[in-house]
Amino acid sequence: MRAIIPFLFIATYLISQNTNDPFPLSEHLKPFSSYVGKTYKGKFTHSTQEKPAYDISRWERALNGNAIRILHSVNNGEYGGESIIMWDSERESLASWYFTTAGFYTMSTFEFDGERLIGLEDVSGNQNGITKVKTIIQLLPDGKLQNRSKYFMNNVWVDGHEIYYQEAPDAKVIFK
Repeated sequence: MRAIIPFLFIATYLISQNTNDPFPLSEHLKPFSSYVGKTYKGKFTHSTQEKPAYDISRWERALNGNAIRILHSVNNGEYGGESIIMWDSERESLASWYFTTAGFYTMSTFEFDGERLIGLEDVSGNQNGITKVKTIIQLLPDGKLQNRSKYFMNNVWVDGHEIYYQEAPDAKVIFK
């Protein structure tokens, strides 16, 4: 009987601990919960058999739950980047910093529109006349992740890239 009581106490304690998230996200980042801890692999819609284009994207909880870190690499390290998304209390919105293997970085604001995460980024110095980029990320009912972009150029929004990702737990983000 003595051995059963400590076992029941420990089992009850462990079960109660599992109902509370031991690694919570800040209140502003809770909508990211379904993305965090997952790795996705996606094929660009313009990808061809002769010129395949794939992206691996890993979403992680960072900075004690006060940030989301997203690592991604295209075609096993041809290009890649790292984003940090946090709550910006001065702007009262989500803000993102994106650093790339190409040596540049961008800053964006994000908001949730229902189930969609929408980012808006100001661009300067683009030779194609792009002055803004809008990114729309959404988990679809079938579990796929859709990422599409639009570019604001010459005072008109035009479609950019589009990628449909599937969860790929064994995929790795690669930087060279």
